[in-house]
Amino acid sequence: MLLIGERINVITKAQRMAMENRDPKPIQQLAKDQVAAGANVLDLNIGPAEDDGPELMDWMVKTVQEVAEVPLCLDTTNLEAIRAGLKAHNNTWGRAMINSTSGETERLNTFMPVAAEFQCDIIGLCLTGSGLPADANERAAIAVDIMTKAEEVGLPVDHIHLDPLVLMLNGNQDQALQCIQAVEMFQALSDPPMKTVVGLSNIANTAPAAMKGILTAVFFQMLRDAGLTGAIIDPLEKEFMEVVRTGDPRSVYPAEHVEKTIKVMRGDIMYAHSFLEI
Repeated sequence: MLLIGERINVITKAQRMAMENRDPKPIQQLAKDQVAAGANVLDLNIGPAEDDGPELMDWMVKTVQEVAEVPLCLDTTNLEAIRAGLKAHNNTWGRAMINSTSGETERLNTFMPVAAEFQCDIIGLCLTGSGLPADANERAAIAVDIMTKAEEVGLPVDHIHLDPLVLMLNGNQDQALQCIQAVEMFQALSDPPMKTVVGLSNIANTAPAAMKGILTAVFFQMLRDAGLTGAIIDPLEKEFMEVVRTGDPRSVYPAEHVEKTIKVMRGDIMYAHSFLEI
């Protein structure tokens, strides 16, 4: 299972200041902590980085790989920053990854050729400019477009990690099952089966803090049972990492709560913030 650590992110004040000041210590410590906790890829989210993107990404890649012998996932919309990061990346520990392209024509035409040029991995988000995908079938159709573009530019399909697009459960309950079904469908698109990845924490957005853990853990296990091969996660969440280790949310959460949460993900029970108390 590919576990992409999400903690190095410009949104976090301490990390943003470290990036602005080119202070390696907070970034390197977080890199080491995530790898020690079980991450085998690290996401480097520098945001748009419009002013100094290439220089910043070059510095970030070199700074992190001084202390973490894992491949890196380059997370920015700045194409030149992506190029700079790919040039700086040490491939001794695996291929770099671009986070991400999508099924939208401009993004496909922008990021997929760069992935082919460097023969790196890339996340293919099943989203287009037409709006959110309605169901698993639409996600699969977008996935085919992403795979077709990869073949066109000379990127092997085993370099693609299809992302079915996880939406928050609150207000989008039906989409949880559609994501799970999409991961199942993706397996049939090629032989060997396609690689898949999700931004896992999205499922618990707006949920009360006390519920985020079980929602994330149960959804992850359901996706893994469907064939998921990777997830962008917080490896410093100890309970979640225990679920990763055991393969069973019941190792952390009460069995009756897990069963109820599974029913919510399947749509058998209506989601509400208080569903575990009812």
